[in-house]
Amino acid sequence: MVKIAVTPFHKQLSSALVKQKIQVLQVNLGKRCNLACSHCHVEAGPKRTEELSLATCLELIEFIYKFPEIKIVDLTGGAPEMNFGFKPLVEAARLAGKQVIVRSNLTIFFVEGFADIPEFLAKNQVRVVASLPCYLADNVDKMRGYGVFDQSIKALQWLNKLGYGQDANLILDLVYNPQLPKDENFSLTPDQKNLQLAYKNFLQEHFDIVFNSLFTITNIPVGRTKLYLERKHLYEKYLQFLESHFNPDTVDNLMCREEISVDYLGNVYDCDFNQMMNLPSRPQNGQPLTIRKLLEVGSLDVIKEVQTADYCYGCTAGCGSSCGGALVE
Repeated sequence: MVKIAVTPFHKQLSSALVKQKIQVLQVNLGKRCNLACSHCHVEAGPKRTEELSLATCLELIEFIYKFPEIKIVDLTGGAPEMNFGFKPLVEAARLAGKQVIVRSNLTIFFVEGFADIPEFLAKNQVRVVASLPCYLADNVDKMRGYGVFDQSIKALQWLNKLGYGQDANLILDLVYNPQLPKDENFSLTPDQKNLQLAYKNFLQEHFDIVFNSLFTITNIPVGRTKLYLERKHLYEKYLQFLESHFNPDTVDNLMCREEISVDYLGNVYDCDFNQMMNLPSRPQNGQPLTIRKLLEVGSLDVIKEVQTADYCYGCTAGCGSSCGGALVE
């Protein structure tokens, strides 16, 4: 098989991808999850046991209090609610005046031992960014498992009853992911504004569900998505497709420029995708960073440039993709 060439991502840039002022602390609490979604870049699931330790949790709490420039604490996983340290980090961040985001699969609310999560989120005014890769049951269940759609609908209705999607302090956002491609007929995510309207109309009409915003997120070829594409012999062709739709207008808004991503061991990365591919942030001395090292230095300005790789084309194709959805209109 002839290998398809992909231009190294950094060569697409007119200048180095430099860090801006760090405002977002994203923490991946671990790989424990009640689901094992086909597109999961974390490769999380019920059989995974990796999660935050007490020592790293305490370091993160110290970090949250030490750096006032951090405005947002973004908790992900796995199912973040299922991993050690979730509640202490939420409470510490809220006491420190930070906005807290939880990236929830919604179905965790129905797992034994986690039924108190919705009320906990509302009490702490946690912004919920919930995965709902389609508003049609069949598509969701194919990606995430049988019955996930019905549970997700019930969870959203539960959150609505608590005021989410209606109270200005209880933000509820949904996330759309396209289905994984079956062949070379790749496509970019649909227009975010139009798809948001379709979601809102359908969910309101059929389930009386309201929410704030919809985020369209490209499937980045990392984790299970990468493994799937490799099995289908589509990986390099998918990268080439993403490269062919590279949009330089997205670069200024890339999420990696103003955030640090921390794994359950306390290692520091520029984004969650680099974390999964073991591509750590590096200061000028070239040594990998940890939360402990940043605490000792007392500054977040030691990372000058973002580490990049070919999968960065996923965040810069078309309208772009980030944890907050499209990067340009």
